[in-house]
Amino acid sequence: MERLKGLIFIISGAMLWGATGPLMEWLLNHTPLTVSFMLTIRLSIAGIVLLIYLVLTGKNIFGIWQQKIWSKQLIIFGVAGMLGVQYAFVAAINESNAVLATLLQFLAPIFVVAYVSLSLKKWPPKYQVLGIIGTLAGLFLLLTNASFDALLVSNKALIWGVAVGLTFAFYTLYPARLMKEWSVLLVVGWGMLIGGLTLGIISRIWQSNQWLVFMDLKVVGLMLALIVFGTIAFILFLSSMKYISAVETSILSSIEPLTAMVISVIMFGTSLGFWQLIGVFVMLVCVTWLSIAGEKA
Repeated sequence: MERLKGLIFIISGAMLWGATGPLMEWLLNHTPLTVSFMLTIRLSIAGIVLLIYLVLTGKNIFGIWQQKIWSKQLIIFGVAGMLGVQYAFVAAINESNAVLATLLQFLAPIFVVAYVSLSLKKWPPKYQVLGIIGTLAGLFLLLTNASFDALLVSNKALIWGVAVGLTFAFYTLYPARLMKEWSVLLVVGWGMLIGGLTLGIISRIWQSNQWLVFMDLKVVGLMLALIVFGTIAFILFLSSMKYISAVETSILSSIEPLTAMVISVIMFGTSLGFWQLIGVFVMLVCVTWLSIAGEKA
């Protein structure tokens, strides 16, 4: 029964997170909202909601700030990790589409492997090399549809897409000790709030005229859905790891880009060429292979 609960959690979480991409794409394309304004609102509110939830469950949310070593790491995670990955992801959507941005975050395992190999000063195992080559081959098909003439995305989209993979790798690796010492939800809640406030200050959100879009109830509803879907998805994802293995979590996370793809086809008529679809399949298989082989290694 517990394993079934874990499977339901990860599938539901992946589908909800996959749905946030097309929602952001619609808002960026059909409203005056910018990447900075949207993310400031989303991260700030989601962070506050998570922290209030922790307070209501009896957790001390301010203890982490009483020790300099942890508070410093928390700030770095909030700015470089949480804000970094979220901004790169939304910017990639803005420059391309939700499907491509969601798939490009699957480059993260390559950067994780590269970081670990450099740290240990040795070449990665053969299974990782094969997985990386396969993932890059799938990415090539996704970006070119097997044509050597030109990329199907702009240079800006590609740069932001690679940034998604890099920042997601940092987001995964950096807070390991922090989350082990403190609760995951506490670190994520503060990380979201720090990221949101930082971006708000940098973009001077109080001077923005984009607040006027909230007079449109449709925009308000979509923003609320974006915040709720994203927050619940993250809680479900983290909760699933109590009941199922990391390998199962990794495999079932592949539902995320597939969900984004289906919704994008319905909402925007987004379509991929034959070789692009082959590329998507190859990327997901190779990322799963990296996870399974890594678990056995």
